[in-house]
Amino acid sequence: MAHLEARKHISPDSGFPITLHPNFNPKITTHVPPEPLRAAFTPETDRALFADPLKTSLLSAATRTDLTESLGTVLSGIQLSSLTPTQLDELALLVSERGVVFFRDQDLTTSTQVSLFEHFGLLDRHPAQKDVRHVVIRGSREDHREILSYTPWPSGDFHADTSFELNPPSYSMLRMEEHPAVGGDTAWVSSYGLYDALSDAMKKFIESLHAVHTSRLQYDTIIDLWGVGPNRPPIDSHHPAVRTHPVTGLKALNVNPGFVTGFAELKKVESDKLMEFFAYHIHSADDHAVRWKWEVGSVAMWDNRCTLHRVIPGSYEAPRRGIRTTVFGEKPYFDPASEGRLQRQQRLKKEAEAEAQKTNEEKKPDSTDFTPA
Repeated sequence: MAHLEARKHISPDSGFPITLHPNFNPKITTHVPPEPLRAAFTPETDRALFADPLKTSLLSAATRTDLTESLGTVLSGIQLSSLTPTQLDELALLVSERGVVFFRDQDLTTSTQVSLFEHFGLLDRHPAQKDVRHVVIRGSREDHREILSYTPWPSGDFHADTSFELNPPSYSMLRMEEHPAVGGDTAWVSSYGLYDALSDAMKKFIESLHAVHTSRLQYDTIIDLWGVGPNRPPIDSHHPAVRTHPVTGLKALNVNPGFVTGFAELKKVESDKLMEFFAYHIHSADDHAVRWKWEVGSVAMWDNRCTLHRVIPGSYEAPRRGIRTTVFGEKPYFDPASEGRLQRQQRLKKEAEAEAQKTNEEKKPDSTDFTPA
């Protein structure tokens, strides 16, 4: 990240860059995005809603291995390129439930990946994406803690892809074409689990708030760092701080440090303190996290509505190159009648226990039903 404008302005006293916000960079102030802001729209019905709840077609062809209790599943023994539309619908449902699903040794190409992913909806386009159908994802060998001194965007932190959009992405897929033998892992955290881990009082409080998602910090940094784009003007969106997933009906925390700067209903100092808590909450969620070690030919498909993710920076020298495809999702909403994942699990367990007890009671012989000797 030597191209940052701040690197060019060194203090004669400390020998370190003088901290300059990128807006002082004329490249940013003079940039005119070539495309307008997107308007909100209603996407087609999520493909997961067409799936067999048991996912019989998909799971009869694949071997399923869950990596953690909270999220992350590996499917082996199948090629994504050979899945039927029915199996793809069931895959979408599995991803909605498990957050992220992984595959090894896949034979997809960029064109077949794009064609396959169009099954899940209308292809999204990142603000800095030049190809209209996919974006190239590389790794990070930078110390993001140090870079935060000179740029406002926490580029190495947890995020849901472009959560600032009026229609943020639903599903994303990343296929690795080049990768170092060690390093460049990606971590995911379950937003279902992040919600569940809050106290009941905090759940009620955060459900009453809207998170302020912004592309402005990324917008400035992209121009400053990469010297290109973005395609569209910056945008600020107020989305529910807890959203309801349209497929599972579960509550998911909708706060991420990559794009959320605060909460609309709170004063700034209140917002700042709450964001400090969520930074701790997300990074300490080991029981709701999974870390994936990539190989060439590995594929991950995840749901941005119920996960956050980040690439793990490293010092590797080998190239890292992946192809990501993404589709639009619905405008985030909160249904007060929805429930948390843990709440649902506890409810279903109680219902099953009650049903079992009722069955046992019905099987017991009636003490008055006997024939005298």
